Amino acid sequence: MSHHCNSIKPTESNGSLSFANQKPRQWREKIDKRFTPKDVTESTILFGGMTILQDRLVMASLTHKDKRYIALPNPDFDAFRTGKAYGNRGQCNPTYFTVGNLVKYLQKLQEEKGMSSEEIVAKYVYVTANGCGPCRFGMYITEYRKALRDAGFEGFRLFSFEHNRVSDTEGGAHTLSFPPSFFIKPLKAVMIGDILNILTHQMRPYELEPGSTDKAIEQCYDIVADAFEQKRSLLPALRKCRKVLQSVKLDRLQVKPKVLIMGEFWAAMTEGDGNYNLHKFLESEGAECMPQPIMNRLLLSIWEGGYFFDKKRDFEEEDASGIDFGSMKVKLSLALVKRIFKGYFTLYARLLGLRGYTLPDIEKLAALGKQYFPLDVDGGEGHMEVSHLIESIEEKLAHLVISVKPFGCMPSSSVSDGIQSLVVSRYPSANFLSIETSGEGAANFYSRVQMALYKAKQAAKEETQSLPTPAEIPAKVQDYSYVPPSKKTGTAAKILECLTK
Repeated sequence: MSHHCNSIKPTESNGSLSFANQKPRQWREKIDKRFTPKDVTESTILFGGMTILQDRLVMASLTHKDKRYIALPNPDFDAFRTGKAYGNRGQCNPTYFTVGNLVKYLQKLQEEKGMSSEEIVAKYVYVTANGCGPCRFGMYITEYRKALRDAGFEGFRLFSFEHNRVSDTEGGAHTLSFPPSFFIKPLKAVMIGDILNILTHQMRPYELEPGSTDKAIEQCYDIVADAFEQKRSLLPALRKCRKVLQSVKLDRLQVKPKVLIMGEFWAAMTEGDGNYNLHKFLESEGAECMPQPIMNRLLLSIWEGGYFFDKKRDFEEEDASGIDFGSMKVKLSLALVKRIFKGYFTLYARLLGLRGYTLPDIEKLAALGKQYFPLDVDGGEGHMEVSHLIESIEEKLAHLVISVKPFGCMPSSSVSDGIQSLVVSRYPSANFLSIETSGEGAANFYSRVQMALYKAKQAAKEETQSLPTPAEIPAKVQDYSYVPPSKKTGTAAKILECLTK
């Protein structure tokens, strides 16, 4: 990577510093080139940022339409170092990893395919999420552009998605528009990816043959991807996947603490160097992970749409003499979308054998969190981090709750280091760890996780030791889809309590 960094040329001048007593003016980034929708439709579209499996499934769901959609590889430490080399100082982990990952991919095109910077700029487009933050997330696009310019890809096209369209980030009026039907298969891919990821973390800690779960999940990916690409029904494919998963041999009576992982969206979700491979590290230490599915964030967005729509109407005058059909239409549309999402998720979960799992009740979580966190604040994950912790304590969902976020993450750190301390003081039984990630510092990260995990292991052990072990264990309990009704937390404790009734 060093030869790329050495090619960076410093600016000739730092600019005038004689700004005292001058009239303030809005800073605007200079964009030299304009792009049209035609330019974009003739280019290869790059994307990424979800879990590894979901990025691949989304790519498979789109390739039946067009081969131009490519999911970027999982960001690693090389991507982080590339991001730091070309990015501004003081950025957060997701910025360095995701920005560096794109630059690294484009540099690889130069090295392996011999493409020039001009060819890459003309033939590729990157689509990413963007938002107000209220943190560095609102500056992602500018950071992408700066890094791409310094790496020799000035003018590379960046688009950020919002709802049903993708807007250009060049400050113009052009958009890369998609009909609503375009998003159906990618959303199905995200749902299936969520379910398979949940099952992976439920099964892998208990597998008798190391690697057998990952192997089965890879077979499931091939089955589902083939159904997408061949335009076949997903339902038979999911049934076939269930048979594959049932072939994995498990010992589910091993005593393992459950660890709920939440926090800043990217840091908690990513599977790799971005959070020091947290999920696999916890499993190597003898724990069972409970990841947050992307569906949770989609449901939160729907809830926020309705909540802030109602707040807006509170400030507007209403005609008391008639019915506001416009408002009714918005509310009904949001309710319908939520119902469709939950309906498809439930159907796919049942076919894949995910039992005893339900998507969160967002209204209930809002009620839990509002006494600690104002619902009007929607930065980051909003009230969800507080709500998830309270829910996990009251309903005994986990032995340990970890909130993971980038170093200096403003929305999440203020919640974890401030509001959550009040929650923990009112719930003495809570085992909560707020932990930050940076490109460096893995030793400190792992050490703090291990200390919190020790307490969780003790709780799981005590929970299980209070239950007798039957002389004969039915074979059905080793089926991953067997989830007995129980108020216990650990998987082994749930099974033993059911067997001794």
